[in-house]
Amino acid sequence: MATGWQPLAVELSALLGSAIVTPDTHPSPPWTDRLRAVLASPPPALARLVRVLTRVELVLATAALLIIFVLVLLQAGQRYLPIDGWPWTGELARFSLVWLTFLVAGVLVTTDSHISIEMIDMVPGDRLRRLVRVVSCLIVAAIGVGLCAEAWELMQTQGILKSPAMRMPMSWLYGISIIGFVSVVVRSLVAALTYAVLGVPEPTIDGLELATE
Repeated sequence: MATGWQPLAVELSALLGSAIVTPDTHPSPPWTDRLRAVLASPPPALARLVRVLTRVELVLATAALLIIFVLVLLQAGQRYLPIDGWPWTGELARFSLVWLTFLVAGVLVTTDSHISIEMIDMVPGDRLRRLVRVVSCLIVAAIGVGLCAEAWELMQTQGILKSPAMRMPMSWLYGISIIGFVSVVVRSLVAALTYAVLGVPEPTIDGLELATE
């Protein structure tokens, strides 16, 4: 009799222990699934807005780079021409270098293109790598907040000062730079949230994915 009932008992035990019968004691909140879906595949309107803002930053940075290129060539050519040099060329080139540096800082956060030491990416296990990435992004965001506050204060207090050669209000220098600082803050927070929710991508060397598990 016991032998005859044994197959039925095994089937009942498997059925009772399955996910169909046994309720999930730790269900994930619905908002986490929605957040994961938004981060993995942003809505079209949000993705379009990000692309437009990124293009604006890149266009401004490209303009600053072209200004530097043209003015440096002009300064070099002035050495061999029988004309007086223009002092404003060097001044504008220096300001453009500052603007170029800060305007692309936020885009480099999103593309993960900043200079960094990635030794931690070779450590096996996703949790440690995820923690380091999240903490580093939060530190970058905190620094960006400090730079935004300082740039805003300088915009309010240094507006009466003008550059020696161009007579440009110095508030312009900080006003254009603050665009990059705000971008760094927003993009760093988004990157930290993405790493925390979706995890860290596998490290690669020359396009080859490395196994860290």
